[in-house]
Amino acid sequence: MIDHARDLASVRDATERLLSAAVKLDDAAVTEPSRLPGWTRGHVLAHLARNADALVNVLQGRPMYISAEARDADIERDAPRPLDVQLADVRDSAARFQEAGAVPADWSRTVELRGGVTDSASRVPFRRWVEVELHHVDLGIGYELEDLPEEFVEREIDFLAARFTGHADVPPTRLTNGTRAWSTGREADAPDVTVTGSRPDLLGWLAGRRDGSGLTADGGPLPALPPL
Repeated sequence: MIDHARDLASVRDATERLLSAAVKLDDAAVTEPSRLPGWTRGHVLAHLARNADALVNVLQGRPMYISAEARDADIERDAPRPLDVQLADVRDSAARFQEAGAVPADWSRTVELRGGVTDSASRVPFRRWVEVELHHVDLGIGYELEDLPEEFVEREIDFLAARFTGHADVPPTRLTNGTRAWSTGREADAPDVTVTGSRPDLLGWLAGRRDGSGLTADGGPLPALPPL
């Protein structure tokens, strides 16, 4: 069962880890490339702040973003800001998200996210946790997939494996780290491919953060995954 209050606490802790690491940067480092193609570290920080506000919108029953174009324009506008402004925005927007999450509400209700995707309100804090943890890695400042909390890695693999389940472009696939297994891809009586590797490598591949070179595939080539 999803515990939204516990996830909100995990979001708060993850945000503090990110801010404590990012404060050691300088203005020049903010303008340098992140690990996300075409984005500087400033883009990543700006996105984190605007995503927090967008998820407040979701919790309060408003559209997540006015439009895809407005979302992109806001990130481009905010990306060049100095480090202190970036970090203050990430911290303040994170506080607004925590405040919205603390309001008594029906957490079983269905909410609408970006692109018409719907989910239970109770899963919104975990979705924010994903944003903070993976984008901390994307900053390229020494926080790696191997540093992610074990609970987070397990749950995100669960989430991404479920996301690709039934996808016509992904062959029936079994994922395993040697102690636990997941299934994803098209429905079938048996998997076409078994992919084996560590939890961080499995997560990195599923989340588009690693190319899968640390994984082994039996029964066929490593499947090509569609973009998230």
